[in-house]
Amino acid sequence: MSNTKRKRYSAEFKAKVSLEAIKGEQTISELGSRYGLHPNMITN
Repeated sequence: MSNTKRKRYSAEFKAKVSLEAIKGEQTISELGSRYGLHPNMITN
């Protein structure tokens, strides 16, 4: 078992990333690398 904790994201951060994804100015992969997220996390 590992002692790593899950990262918690604020509602403001989630809203900012989701709005940028909806705008479609960048791809999901580009947004993922920019914010350090896996692309599946953005699409969910």
